[in-house]
Amino acid sequence: MYGLAAGRGESAVNAETDRRPKGRTRRAREPLRREVIQKVKLTDEERDRLRARAAELGMSVPRLLVESALSGVETPTERRRTVAELFEIRRLLSTVANNVNQLARSANISGQVASERRLEQTLAKVDELIAQLRELTGVRR
Repeated sequence: MYGLAAGRGESAVNAETDRRPKGRTRRAREPLRREVIQKVKLTDEERDRLRARAAELGMSVPRLLVESALSGVETPTERRRTVAELFEIRRLLSTVANNVNQLARSANISGQVASERRLEQTLAKVDELIAQLRELTGVRR
């Protein structure tokens, strides 16, 4: 990366260093050497967007990729999966609500619950859906 400039004993900075965003800081050394190399294929547009984002944050593209991936922040793919699960739970909840309405109608007409087994199954499904919603949303109550 650095070489001797025209025999004067000075270190010359190559074009790569000149392109670094000003104010960028080096990542702190880790106790273990980083020896794994991971290649990522990008389109020209993706590369340019990554470079621009890294420059905004004052870091290198590799550092941006590592910190972004390992930060624990939800990715768009994870968010889409969560939304799909929530829609499925909503659909199932509608089915359960329909069952409860049918049982309530039957109980109001006859004065008793026609099928206790069906009621127990419906309530078990409600409990299962509530557990799934709590897991997805992080609510503990």
